Amino acid sequence: MKAIIISLLLSGFIMAQQVVELKQPNASKMVVKFMFKNGSICDPQGKEGLTYTTSQVINNGGTAELTYSDIQSKIYPMASRYSVLVDKEAVTFTFQFHKDWIDEFYPIMMGLITNPSFSQADFERVKNNQQAYVDQVIRASSDEEYSKKAMEDFLFRGTNYQHMVEGNSASVSAITLEDVKAHYKDFFTRNNFMIGIAGNYPESFIEKLKTDLANLPDIRPAIPTAPAIQMPDGIDVEIISKDGAFGSAIFTGYPLNITRTDDEFAALMVANSYLGEHRKSYSKLYKVIREERSMNYGDYSYIEWYHNGGGNMLPPSGVPRQSNYFAVWIRPVQIAKQLKMQYEELKDVNVGHAHFAIRMALREMDKMIKNGLSQADFEATRAFLQSYIRLYIKNPDQQLGYLMDSRRYGRENYIEELGALLSTLTLEDVNNAINKYFQIDNMKITIVTDVSEAEPLAESLKNNLPSSMSYSDLVKAGLSEEILSEDAATENFKLNVKSVTIVDSKDTFK
Repeated sequence: MKAIIISLLLSGFIMAQQVVELKQPNASKMVVKFMFKNGSICDPQGKEGLTYTTSQVINNGGTAELTYSDIQSKIYPMASRYSVLVDKEAVTFTFQFHKDWIDEFYPIMMGLITNPSFSQADFERVKNNQQAYVDQVIRASSDEEYSKKAMEDFLFRGTNYQHMVEGNSASVSAITLEDVKAHYKDFFTRNNFMIGIAGNYPESFIEKLKTDLANLPDIRPAIPTAPAIQMPDGIDVEIISKDGAFGSAIFTGYPLNITRTDDEFAALMVANSYLGEHRKSYSKLYKVIREERSMNYGDYSYIEWYHNGGGNMLPPSGVPRQSNYFAVWIRPVQIAKQLKMQYEELKDVNVGHAHFAIRMALREMDKMIKNGLSQADFEATRAFLQSYIRLYIKNPDQQLGYLMDSRRYGRENYIEELGALLSTLTLEDVNNAINKYFQIDNMKITIVTDVSEAEPLAESLKNNLPSSMSYSDLVKAGLSEEILSEDAATENFKLNVKSVTIVDSKDTFK
Protein backbone atom coordinates (compact mmCIF):
# COMPACT_ATOMS: atom_id res chain seq x y z
CA MET A 1 0.00 0.00 0.00
CA LYS A 2 2.68 2.52 1.00
CA ALA A 3 4.65 1.91 -2.20
CA ILE A 4 1.55 2.66 -4.25
CA ILE A 5 0.87 5.80 -2.23
CA ILE A 6 4.41 7.11 -2.64
CA SER A 7 4.36 6.55 -6.40
CA LEU A 8 1.05 8.36 -6.84
CA LEU A 9 1.26 11.07 -4.20
CA LEU A 10 0.79 14.58 -5.52
CA SER A 11 0.62 17.51 -3.08
CA GLY A 12 -0.58 15.34 -0.25
CA PHE A 13 -3.73 13.89 -1.84
CA ILE A 14 -4.31 11.68 -4.83
CA MET A 15 -6.62 12.03 -7.77
CA ALA A 16 -5.72 8.48 -8.84
CA GLN A 17 -8.65 7.96 -11.21
CA GLN A 18 -10.80 10.41 -13.07
CA VAL A 19 -13.88 8.19 -12.79
CA VAL A 20 -15.00 6.17 -9.77
CA GLU A 21 -17.69 3.63 -10.64
CA LEU A 22 -20.09 1.72 -8.42
CA LYS A 23 -22.10 -0.62 -10.62
CA GLN A 24 -25.44 -1.64 -9.07
CA PRO A 25 -27.39 -3.68 -11.64
CA ASN A 26 -30.55 -3.84 -9.54
CA ALA A 27 -30.61 -0.19 -8.50
CA SER A 28 -33.37 2.12 -9.68
CA LYS A 29 -31.66 5.28 -8.41
CA MET A 30 -28.56 6.85 -9.90
CA VAL A 31 -26.03 8.95 -8.02
CA VAL A 32 -23.55 11.20 -9.79
CA LYS A 33 -20.87 13.17 -7.93
CA PHE A 34 -18.37 15.76 -9.09
CA MET A 35 -15.57 16.33 -6.58
CA PHE A 36 -13.42 19.39 -7.24
CA LYS A 37 -10.07 19.66 -5.48
CA ASN A 38 -10.54 23.32 -4.61
CA GLY A 39 -11.96 23.80 -1.16
CA SER A 40 -11.77 26.91 1.00
CA ILE A 41 -7.95 26.80 1.05
CA CYS A 42 -8.24 28.29 -2.45
CA ASP A 43 -10.00 31.42 -1.18
CA PRO A 44 -7.94 34.55 -1.92
CA GLN A 45 -6.92 36.72 1.00
CA GLY A 46 -9.62 39.25 1.77
CA LYS A 47 -12.22 37.16 -0.08
CA GLU A 48 -12.41 34.22 2.34
CA GLY A 49 -15.62 32.34 1.61
CA LEU A 50 -15.39 32.80 -2.16
CA THR A 51 -15.26 29.06 -2.88
CA TYR A 52 -18.39 28.62 -0.78
CA THR A 53 -20.17 31.50 -2.55
CA THR A 54 -19.26 30.16 -5.98
CA SER A 55 -20.40 26.64 -5.11
CA GLN A 56 -23.68 27.86 -3.64
CA VAL A 57 -24.43 30.09 -6.63
CA ILE A 58 -23.94 27.06 -8.88
CA ASN A 59 -26.05 24.82 -6.65
CA ASN A 60 -28.77 27.38 -5.92
CA GLY A 61 -28.81 29.16 -9.24
CA GLY A 62 -29.89 28.62 -12.80
CA THR A 63 -28.31 27.55 -16.08
CA ALA A 64 -28.03 29.32 -19.41
CA GLU A 65 -31.42 27.84 -20.37
CA LEU A 66 -33.30 27.61 -17.06
CA THR A 67 -33.80 29.80 -14.00
CA TYR A 68 -33.47 28.33 -10.52
CA SER A 69 -37.26 28.37 -10.21
CA ASP A 70 -37.63 26.58 -13.56
CA ILE A 71 -35.25 23.85 -12.40
CA GLN A 72 -37.13 23.27 -9.16
CA SER A 73 -40.41 22.96 -11.05
CA LYS A 74 -38.93 20.47 -13.49
CA ILE A 75 -37.26 18.16 -10.95
CA TYR A 76 -40.18 18.05 -8.50
CA PRO A 77 -42.16 15.37 -10.43
CA MET A 78 -38.91 13.46 -10.98
CA ALA A 79 -38.34 13.14 -7.18
CA SER A 80 -34.77 14.17 -7.94
CA ARG A 81 -32.44 16.24 -5.80
CA TYR A 82 -28.98 17.70 -5.74
CA SER A 83 -26.69 19.40 -3.21
CA VAL A 84 -23.17 20.68 -2.65
CA LEU A 85 -20.75 20.17 0.24
CA VAL A 86 -17.87 22.62 0.62
CA ASP A 87 -14.92 21.84 2.88
CA LYS A 88 -11.28 22.87 3.28
CA GLU A 89 -9.88 20.81 0.39
CA ALA A 90 -12.87 19.66 -1.63
CA VAL A 91 -16.15 20.80 -3.18
CA THR A 92 -18.54 17.94 -3.99
CA PHE A 93 -21.73 18.27 -6.01
CA THR A 94 -24.11 15.32 -5.63
CA PHE A 95 -27.01 14.56 -8.00
CA GLN A 96 -29.56 11.81 -7.26
CA PHE A 97 -32.32 10.79 -9.65
CA HIS A 98 -34.33 7.79 -10.84
CA LYS A 99 -32.80 6.08 -13.86
CA ASP A 100 -36.08 6.48 -15.78
CA TRP A 101 -35.56 10.27 -15.72
CA ILE A 102 -32.00 10.21 -16.96
CA ASP A 103 -32.74 11.95 -20.28
CA GLU A 104 -34.73 14.72 -18.63
CA PHE A 105 -32.45 15.26 -15.64
CA TYR A 106 -29.09 15.06 -17.42
CA PRO A 107 -29.28 18.47 -19.19
CA ILE A 108 -30.12 20.17 -15.88
CA MET A 109 -27.20 18.51 -14.09
CA MET A 110 -24.76 19.28 -16.86
CA GLY A 111 -26.04 22.82 -17.26
CA LEU A 112 -25.45 23.58 -13.58
CA ILE A 113 -21.87 22.27 -13.64
CA THR A 114 -20.67 23.42 -17.06
CA ASN A 115 -22.88 26.40 -17.88
CA PRO A 116 -24.23 28.10 -14.74
CA SER A 117 -26.09 31.34 -15.32
CA PHE A 118 -24.43 33.32 -12.50
CA SER A 119 -27.33 35.74 -12.47
CA GLN A 120 -27.21 38.80 -10.25
CA ALA A 121 -30.41 37.73 -8.47
CA ASP A 122 -29.04 34.26 -7.62
CA PHE A 123 -25.76 35.77 -6.43
CA GLU A 124 -27.45 38.30 -4.16
CA ARG A 125 -29.75 35.67 -2.64
CA VAL A 126 -26.83 33.34 -1.88
CA LYS A 127 -24.58 36.10 -0.60
CA ASN A 128 -27.27 37.52 1.68
CA ASN A 129 -27.74 34.10 3.29
CA GLN A 130 -23.99 33.64 3.62
CA GLN A 131 -23.56 37.10 5.15
CA ALA A 132 -26.30 36.38 7.66
CA TYR A 133 -24.57 33.14 8.64
CA VAL A 134 -21.14 34.68 9.34
CA ASP A 135 -22.63 37.80 10.97
CA GLN A 136 -25.36 36.24 13.10
CA VAL A 137 -26.29 32.58 12.69
CA ILE A 138 -22.96 31.05 13.73
CA ARG A 139 -23.02 33.08 16.97
CA ALA A 140 -26.71 32.68 17.74
CA SER A 141 -27.97 29.28 16.61
CA SER A 142 -25.73 26.66 18.27
CA ASP A 143 -23.00 27.33 20.83
CA GLU A 144 -21.72 23.81 20.15
CA GLU A 145 -21.12 24.50 16.46
CA TYR A 146 -19.83 27.94 17.42
CA SER A 147 -17.20 26.47 19.75
CA LYS A 148 -16.15 23.95 17.08
CA LYS A 149 -15.67 26.57 14.36
CA ALA A 150 -13.97 28.90 16.84
CA MET A 151 -11.55 26.16 17.90
CA GLU A 152 -10.57 25.57 14.26
CA ASP A 153 -10.00 29.31 13.89
CA PHE A 154 -7.79 29.14 17.02
CA LEU A 155 -5.87 25.98 16.08
CA PHE A 156 -5.20 26.96 12.45
CA ARG A 157 -4.69 30.68 13.03
CA GLY A 158 -2.55 32.33 10.37
CA THR A 159 -3.04 29.55 7.80
CA ASN A 160 -5.39 28.86 4.90
CA TYR A 161 -7.31 26.45 7.16
CA GLN A 162 -8.21 29.14 9.70
CA HIS A 163 -11.35 30.71 8.29
CA MET A 164 -14.74 29.03 8.17
CA VAL A 165 -15.56 27.73 4.70
CA GLU A 166 -18.36 30.31 4.75
CA GLY A 167 -15.80 33.08 5.28
CA ASN A 168 -16.03 35.94 7.76
CA SER A 169 -17.97 39.18 8.06
CA ALA A 170 -15.60 41.48 6.18
CA SER A 171 -14.55 39.01 3.49
CA VAL A 172 -18.05 37.94 2.48
CA SER A 173 -19.20 41.53 2.17
CA ALA A 174 -16.29 42.14 -0.23
CA ILE A 175 -17.20 39.30 -2.63
CA THR A 176 -18.67 40.39 -5.99
CA LEU A 177 -20.37 38.49 -8.79
CA GLU A 178 -17.29 39.10 -10.94
CA ASP A 179 -15.19 37.40 -8.25
CA VAL A 180 -17.50 34.37 -8.42
CA LYS A 181 -17.28 34.14 -12.21
CA ALA A 182 -13.49 34.41 -12.14
CA HIS A 183 -13.17 31.84 -9.34
CA TYR A 184 -15.33 29.39 -11.28
CA LYS A 185 -13.17 29.83 -14.38
CA ASP A 186 -9.91 29.43 -12.46
CA PHE A 187 -10.77 26.53 -10.15
CA PHE A 188 -13.83 24.62 -11.34
CA THR A 189 -11.94 23.24 -14.30
CA ARG A 190 -11.73 20.01 -16.25
CA ASN A 191 -8.23 19.43 -14.86
CA ASN A 192 -9.31 19.57 -11.24
CA PHE A 193 -12.11 17.10 -10.53
CA MET A 194 -13.15 13.50 -10.12
CA ILE A 195 -16.35 11.90 -11.42
CA GLY A 196 -18.26 9.39 -9.35
CA ILE A 197 -21.24 7.40 -10.59
CA ALA A 198 -23.38 4.74 -8.89
CA GLY A 199 -26.38 2.78 -10.10
CA ASN A 200 -27.59 0.86 -13.14
CA TYR A 201 -26.20 2.97 -15.98
CA PRO A 202 -25.04 2.21 -19.54
CA GLU A 203 -21.38 2.59 -20.45
CA SER A 204 -22.37 5.25 -22.95
CA PHE A 205 -23.48 7.44 -20.05
CA ILE A 206 -19.92 7.63 -18.69
CA GLU A 207 -18.54 8.54 -22.10
CA LYS A 208 -21.16 11.26 -22.47
CA LEU A 209 -20.23 12.65 -19.06
CA LYS A 210 -16.57 12.79 -20.01
CA THR A 211 -17.30 14.44 -23.33
CA ASP A 212 -19.61 17.09 -21.94
CA LEU A 213 -17.42 17.86 -18.93
CA ALA A 214 -14.63 18.71 -21.37
CA ASN A 215 -16.53 21.99 -21.76
CA LEU A 216 -15.28 23.07 -18.35
CA PRO A 217 -12.46 25.66 -18.45
CA ASP A 218 -9.14 24.17 -19.56
CA ILE A 219 -7.05 25.61 -16.75
CA ARG A 220 -4.78 23.73 -14.39
CA PRO A 221 -5.26 25.61 -11.13
CA ALA A 222 -2.52 26.13 -8.59
CA ILE A 223 -3.97 24.47 -5.49
CA PRO A 224 -2.41 25.66 -2.22
CA THR A 225 -1.01 23.04 0.09
CA ALA A 226 -2.67 22.22 3.39
CA PRO A 227 -0.87 23.73 6.39
CA ALA A 228 1.52 21.83 8.63
CA ILE A 229 0.47 22.89 12.12
CA GLN A 230 2.95 23.10 14.97
CA MET A 231 2.00 21.42 18.22
CA PRO A 232 0.93 24.06 20.78
CA ASP A 233 3.34 24.65 23.67
CA GLY A 234 1.06 23.95 26.60
CA ILE A 235 -2.70 24.42 26.78
CA ASP A 236 -4.02 27.69 25.35
CA VAL A 237 -7.62 28.61 26.13
CA GLU A 238 -9.90 31.11 24.44
CA ILE A 239 -13.11 31.88 26.28
CA ILE A 240 -15.77 33.47 24.09
CA SER A 241 -17.95 35.67 26.24
CA LYS A 242 -21.49 35.61 24.88
CA ASP A 243 -24.48 37.34 26.41
CA GLY A 244 -27.16 34.75 27.12
CA ALA A 245 -25.08 31.64 26.38
CA PHE A 246 -26.85 28.51 27.58
CA GLY A 247 -24.06 26.86 29.54
CA SER A 248 -20.41 26.40 28.56
CA ALA A 249 -19.81 24.70 25.19
CA ILE A 250 -16.29 23.27 24.92
CA PHE A 251 -14.17 22.07 22.01
CA THR A 252 -10.49 21.09 22.16
CA GLY A 253 -7.93 20.25 19.50
CA TYR A 254 -4.29 19.52 18.73
CA PRO A 255 -2.51 18.54 15.47
CA LEU A 256 -2.52 14.86 14.57
CA ASN A 257 0.12 13.64 12.16
CA ILE A 258 -1.87 10.75 10.74
CA THR A 259 -4.79 10.29 8.30
CA ARG A 260 -6.68 7.44 6.63
CA THR A 261 -3.70 7.10 4.29
CA ASP A 262 -1.79 5.37 7.10
CA ASP A 263 -2.55 1.77 8.06
CA GLU A 264 -1.95 2.70 11.71
CA PHE A 265 -5.12 4.81 11.56
CA ALA A 266 -7.13 1.64 12.22
CA ALA A 267 -5.45 1.18 15.61
CA LEU A 268 -6.14 4.79 16.50
CA MET A 269 -9.80 4.30 15.54
CA VAL A 270 -10.14 1.56 18.16
CA ALA A 271 -8.53 3.74 20.83
CA ASN A 272 -10.71 6.71 19.94
CA SER A 273 -13.88 4.64 19.82
CA TYR A 274 -13.19 3.35 23.31
CA LEU A 275 -12.53 6.89 24.54
CA GLY A 276 -15.37 8.80 22.91
CA GLU A 277 -17.11 7.38 19.82
CA HIS A 278 -19.49 9.99 18.40
CA ARG A 279 -23.01 9.65 19.84
CA LYS A 280 -22.25 6.36 21.57
CA SER A 281 -23.05 5.80 25.23
CA TYR A 282 -20.55 2.99 25.80
CA SER A 283 -17.47 5.23 25.53
CA LYS A 284 -15.51 6.40 28.57
CA LEU A 285 -16.13 10.12 28.18
CA TYR A 286 -19.87 9.63 27.82
CA LYS A 287 -19.98 7.30 30.78
CA VAL A 288 -18.06 9.39 33.31
CA ILE A 289 -19.34 12.86 32.32
CA ARG A 290 -22.84 12.25 31.02
CA GLU A 291 -24.05 8.96 32.46
CA GLU A 292 -22.56 8.92 35.95
CA ARG A 293 -22.72 12.66 36.67
CA SER A 294 -25.51 13.92 34.37
CA MET A 295 -23.46 16.97 33.46
CA ASN A 296 -24.61 17.32 29.84
CA TYR A 297 -26.00 15.45 26.83
CA GLY A 298 -22.81 13.84 25.60
CA ASP A 299 -19.03 13.91 25.33
CA TYR A 300 -17.08 12.62 22.33
CA SER A 301 -13.61 12.48 20.81
CA TYR A 302 -12.43 12.56 17.19
CA ILE A 303 -9.33 11.66 15.19
CA GLU A 304 -10.45 13.47 12.04
CA TRP A 305 -12.89 16.20 11.02
CA TYR A 306 -16.48 15.21 11.65
CA HIS A 307 -18.73 17.36 9.49
CA ASN A 308 -21.95 18.57 11.12
CA GLY A 309 -21.54 16.47 14.25
CA GLY A 310 -24.63 18.08 15.71
CA GLY A 311 -26.79 16.74 12.88
CA ASN A 312 -25.05 13.58 11.70
CA MET A 313 -25.05 10.29 13.57
CA LEU A 314 -22.49 8.81 11.16
CA PRO A 315 -19.45 10.47 9.58
CA PRO A 316 -20.35 11.72 6.08
CA SER A 317 -18.14 11.50 3.03
CA GLY A 318 -16.84 14.44 1.03
CA VAL A 319 -14.51 16.04 3.59
CA PRO A 320 -11.04 14.58 2.93
CA ARG A 321 -8.36 16.58 4.72
CA GLN A 322 -4.61 16.42 4.75
CA SER A 323 -4.11 18.61 7.83
CA ASN A 324 -5.64 16.56 10.62
CA TYR A 325 -6.26 17.04 14.33
CA PHE A 326 -7.51 15.26 17.44
CA ALA A 327 -10.50 16.81 19.21
CA VAL A 328 -12.78 16.42 22.21
CA TRP A 329 -16.31 17.81 22.14
CA ILE A 330 -17.84 18.49 25.55
CA ARG A 331 -21.44 19.45 25.05
CA PRO A 332 -22.67 22.41 27.14
CA VAL A 333 -22.31 22.10 30.89
CA GLN A 334 -24.00 24.31 33.44
CA ILE A 335 -22.67 27.71 34.48
CA ALA A 336 -22.69 29.13 38.01
CA LYS A 337 -25.65 31.41 37.31
CA GLN A 338 -27.81 28.42 36.37
CA LEU A 339 -26.74 26.35 39.36
CA LYS A 340 -27.51 29.19 41.76
CA MET A 341 -30.95 29.69 40.27
CA GLN A 342 -31.83 25.99 40.51
CA TYR A 343 -30.46 24.97 43.90
CA GLU A 344 -30.44 26.94 47.14
CA GLU A 345 -27.55 24.85 48.44
CA LEU A 346 -25.39 26.04 45.49
CA LYS A 347 -25.97 29.76 46.01
CA ASP A 348 -22.28 30.37 46.74
CA VAL A 349 -20.91 28.58 43.64
CA ASN A 350 -18.51 30.84 41.73
CA VAL A 351 -17.73 28.75 38.64
CA GLY A 352 -19.89 26.22 36.84
CA HIS A 353 -18.90 22.80 35.56
CA ALA A 354 -16.62 23.67 32.62
CA HIS A 355 -13.28 23.48 34.45
CA PHE A 356 -14.23 20.20 36.11
CA ALA A 357 -15.48 18.71 32.83
CA ILE A 358 -12.25 19.58 31.02
CA ARG A 359 -10.22 18.08 33.84
CA MET A 360 -12.31 14.92 33.84
CA ALA A 361 -12.00 14.44 30.06
CA LEU A 362 -8.23 14.96 30.05
CA ARG A 363 -7.79 12.83 33.16
CA GLU A 364 -9.58 9.96 31.43
CA MET A 365 -7.25 10.38 28.47
CA ASP A 366 -4.28 10.43 30.82
CA LYS A 367 -5.38 7.17 32.43
CA MET A 368 -5.80 5.58 29.02
CA ILE A 369 -2.33 6.73 27.95
CA LYS A 370 -0.73 5.37 31.12
CA ASN A 371 -2.69 2.12 31.39
CA GLY A 372 -3.70 1.33 27.82
CA LEU A 373 -6.77 -0.72 26.94
CA SER A 374 -7.41 -4.08 28.53
CA GLN A 375 -7.69 -7.15 26.35
CA ALA A 376 -11.45 -7.29 26.98
CA ASP A 377 -11.98 -3.60 26.13
CA PHE A 378 -9.86 -3.96 22.99
CA GLU A 379 -11.78 -6.97 21.72
CA ALA A 380 -15.20 -5.45 22.47
CA THR A 381 -14.36 -2.13 20.81
CA ARG A 382 -12.80 -3.73 17.76
CA ALA A 383 -15.81 -6.02 17.32
CA PHE A 384 -18.11 -3.02 17.51
CA LEU A 385 -16.15 -1.10 14.88
CA GLN A 386 -15.97 -4.06 12.50
CA SER A 387 -19.76 -3.93 12.24
CA TYR A 388 -20.26 -0.21 12.77
CA ILE A 389 -18.13 0.98 9.86
CA ARG A 390 -20.55 -0.80 7.49
CA LEU A 391 -23.18 1.75 8.49
CA TYR A 392 -20.95 4.49 7.05
CA ILE A 393 -21.92 3.20 3.60
CA LYS A 394 -25.54 2.25 4.18
CA ASN A 395 -26.79 3.90 0.96
CA PRO A 396 -25.43 4.40 -2.59
CA ASP A 397 -24.69 8.07 -1.95
CA GLN A 398 -22.34 7.29 0.93
CA GLN A 399 -20.92 4.19 -0.75
CA LEU A 400 -19.87 6.27 -3.72
CA GLY A 401 -18.69 9.13 -1.53
CA TYR A 402 -16.42 6.90 0.53
CA LEU A 403 -14.97 5.36 -2.62
CA MET A 404 -14.12 8.83 -3.93
CA ASP A 405 -12.63 9.85 -0.59
CA SER A 406 -10.58 6.65 -0.74
CA ARG A 407 -8.89 7.85 -3.92
CA ARG A 408 -8.03 11.16 -2.28
CA TYR A 409 -6.26 9.27 0.50
CA GLY A 410 -4.46 6.94 -1.89
CA ARG A 411 -6.66 3.95 -1.20
CA GLU A 412 -8.89 1.84 -3.40
CA ASN A 413 -11.75 1.09 -0.99
CA TYR A 414 -11.24 2.54 2.48
CA ILE A 415 -14.06 0.69 4.24
CA GLU A 416 -13.01 -2.72 2.88
CA GLU A 417 -9.37 -2.05 3.66
CA LEU A 418 -10.24 -0.75 7.12
CA GLY A 419 -12.18 -3.93 7.84
CA ALA A 420 -9.15 -6.00 6.91
CA LEU A 421 -6.83 -3.86 9.04
CA LEU A 422 -9.15 -4.14 12.05
CA SER A 423 -9.25 -7.92 11.75
CA THR A 424 -5.46 -8.21 12.13
CA LEU A 425 -5.02 -5.62 14.89
CA THR A 426 -3.60 -6.62 18.25
CA LEU A 427 -3.93 -5.03 21.66
CA GLU A 428 -0.27 -4.07 21.42
CA ASP A 429 -0.92 -2.21 18.15
CA VAL A 430 -3.67 -0.12 19.77
CA ASN A 431 -1.75 0.69 22.93
CA ASN A 432 1.30 1.67 20.87
CA ALA A 433 -0.88 4.04 18.83
CA ILE A 434 -2.28 5.55 22.04
CA ASN A 435 1.21 6.30 23.32
CA LYS A 436 2.31 7.65 19.97
CA TYR A 437 -0.59 9.98 19.18
CA PHE A 438 -2.50 10.81 22.37
CA GLN A 439 -1.36 13.46 24.86
CA ILE A 440 -3.00 15.98 27.19
CA ASP A 441 -0.37 18.67 27.76
CA ASN A 442 -0.49 20.64 24.50
CA MET A 443 -3.72 21.78 22.84
CA LYS A 444 -6.10 24.59 22.06
CA ILE A 445 -9.39 24.84 23.97
CA THR A 446 -12.32 27.06 23.03
CA ILE A 447 -15.18 27.67 25.46
CA VAL A 448 -18.33 29.57 24.52
CA THR A 449 -19.95 30.72 27.76
CA ASP A 450 -22.11 33.39 29.31
CA VAL A 451 -20.62 36.79 30.14
CA SER A 452 -21.25 36.10 33.83
CA GLU A 453 -19.06 32.99 33.68
CA ALA A 454 -16.16 34.22 31.55
CA GLU A 455 -14.04 36.03 34.14
CA PRO A 456 -14.42 33.53 37.02
CA LEU A 457 -13.76 30.61 34.65
CA ALA A 458 -10.68 32.33 33.21
CA GLU A 459 -9.32 32.91 36.71
CA SER A 460 -9.92 29.29 37.68
CA LEU A 461 -8.16 27.96 34.57
CA LYS A 462 -5.22 30.38 34.73
CA ASN A 463 -4.40 29.49 38.31
CA ASN A 464 -5.34 25.80 38.21
CA LEU A 465 -7.73 26.44 41.11
CA PRO A 466 -9.61 23.48 42.58
CA SER A 467 -12.82 22.88 40.63
CA SER A 468 -15.16 20.94 42.87
CA MET A 469 -18.10 19.27 41.14
CA SER A 470 -21.29 21.07 42.26
CA TYR A 471 -24.17 18.67 42.91
CA SER A 472 -27.55 19.34 44.42
CA ASP A 473 -27.95 17.64 47.78
CA LEU A 474 -30.46 15.19 46.35
CA VAL A 475 -28.17 14.08 43.51
CA LYS A 476 -25.09 13.86 45.72
CA ALA A 477 -26.90 11.62 48.20
CA GLY A 478 -27.40 9.01 45.49
CA LEU A 479 -23.79 8.89 44.28
CA SER A 480 -21.44 6.05 45.10
CA GLU A 481 -18.25 6.48 47.12
CA GLU A 482 -16.30 5.51 44.02
CA ILE A 483 -17.73 8.43 42.02
CA LEU A 484 -17.13 10.89 44.87
CA SER A 485 -13.57 9.61 45.22
CA GLU A 486 -12.98 10.15 41.48
CA ASP A 487 -14.41 13.66 41.83
CA ALA A 488 -11.92 14.45 44.59
CA ALA A 489 -9.03 13.28 42.41
CA THR A 490 -10.34 15.20 39.41
CA GLU A 491 -10.95 18.58 41.03
CA ASN A 492 -7.21 19.09 41.64
CA PHE A 493 -5.93 17.38 38.49
CA LYS A 494 -3.28 19.75 37.17
CA LEU A 495 -3.68 21.02 33.63
CA ASN A 496 -0.74 22.44 31.66
CA VAL A 497 -2.52 25.75 31.03
CA LYS A 498 -0.18 28.41 29.61
CA SER A 499 -2.60 31.13 28.51
CA VAL A 500 -6.26 32.08 28.90
CA THR A 501 -7.83 34.84 26.82
CA ILE A 502 -11.37 36.20 26.92
CA VAL A 503 -12.85 37.25 23.56
CA ASP A 504 -16.08 39.14 23.13
CA SER A 505 -18.48 37.18 20.94
CA LYS A 506 -19.03 40.14 18.65
CA ASP A 507 -15.30 40.15 17.82
CA THR A 508 -15.19 36.59 16.44
CA PHE A 509 -15.15 35.76 12.72
CA LYS A 510 -14.77 39.41 11.77
